[in-house]
Amino acid sequence: MKIAGAVALVTGANRGLGRHFATQLLERGATKVYATARTPESIDIPGVETLRIDVTDPASIEAAAAVAGDVTLLVNNAGISTGTELLQGDLADIRRELETNFYGPLHTVRAFAPVLERNGGGAIVNMLSALSWFAYPGSGAYSAGKAAAWNLTNSIRLELAPRGILVSGVHLGLADTDMAAGLDMPKTPPADVVRTVLDGVEAGALEVVVDEWSAGVKASLSRDPGEFYGDAARPTA
Repeated sequence: MKIAGAVALVTGANRGLGRHFATQLLERGATKVYATARTPESIDIPGVETLRIDVTDPASIEAAAAVAGDVTLLVNNAGISTGTELLQGDLADIRRELETNFYGPLHTVRAFAPVLERNGGGAIVNMLSALSWFAYPGSGAYSAGKAAAWNLTNSIRLELAPRGILVSGVHLGLADTDMAAGLDMPKTPPADVVRTVLDGVEAGALEVVVDEWSAGVKASLSRDPGEFYGDAARPTA
């Protein structure tokens, strides 16, 4: 997959990683970049074409797919984090996270995979998280949604490979964006995240693990969970 000459569509492009994706895609020679958001008027990136996509609204996705019939690279970037726990959290917030972080990418892939196939193939990037592989207090809904999106990525990869479409899943810890603004932890500059992802896409990577933290979390999956979580996962009563 070559970025130069590609026609890309980025969800959630009005800020954060999405804005960096749209900008770097143009810098790398993408012929056209559709920058999408629930409020496209909030997108102010020179050189892009704006479209409205609310990933929780399948009709808006279908309408965008009808307009953007030349797409060869889809970047599923839009996402939310409400900080909701699963046992006592608001079920409406839990459903909202799943609608955005799982069903959102599913709807966009279902709408745009036929577009990519008609255009001779291409690539799909699903922005996941190290939280696809672990949880911590306050991350219940987000971790569940990203874990589901991880296996969504694995499944559609197998379905779309025979159609000439690469599906790349991206795992990272914290990027220095609005979503992580309240967390006092090491963060990766968003421009570095996007550069790593696009390098991976051009290399044909099925998975991009952006940082050492995420690589360590992935490695822990082959060991006993007690080694990762320690006493926090053991009953105290």
